[in-house]
Amino acid sequence: MAKITGLVLPQIKAITAGRDDELVAIEYVKEKGKNYLRIYVDRQPNGIDMDEIASLSELISEKLDTLDPDPLPDPYILEVSSPGIERPIKTESDWQKALDNYIHVGLYQKIDGKKMYEGTLKSYNDDQIELEIKIKTKRKKIIIPHKLIANIRFAVEF
Repeated sequence: MAKITGLVLPQIKAITAGRDDELVAIEYVKEKGKNYLRIYVDRQPNGIDMDEIASLSELISEKLDTLDPDPLPDPYILEVSSPGIERPIKTESDWQKALDNYIHVGLYQKIDGKKMYEGTLKSYNDDQIELEIKIKTKRKKIIIPHKLIANIRFAVEF
């Protein structure tokens, strides 16, 4: 599956770059007997709307249909979408955008009795993150080692 994404990635990157879209992720998966090529895109600063996604989907579909040899010889479903407002933090670009913003962190094991935290990302490096959390009316900073992070994503603060 990684081979297929590697073959189509340069084509998709060229299309998204030409439109000033940000290619967030690409995956080729088999689910319930069907193949899916999923492409997640965003646009700064205000995101990407449905019309832009539809236009991009057409461009990508047309380009993939012209490739020879066909990197996707089996039937597949092309899905182009926004990664969503609460998308996972994966790339260096994501980390930079997350800095000083509200995020959700799920842990493999408890820190101070909790396996889930939401707060403002104050700093990060290869070993750990610093998260500012709110406890009632007080703010507290906690350090979370990367090895304890099960998942991390952008979050909406209520």
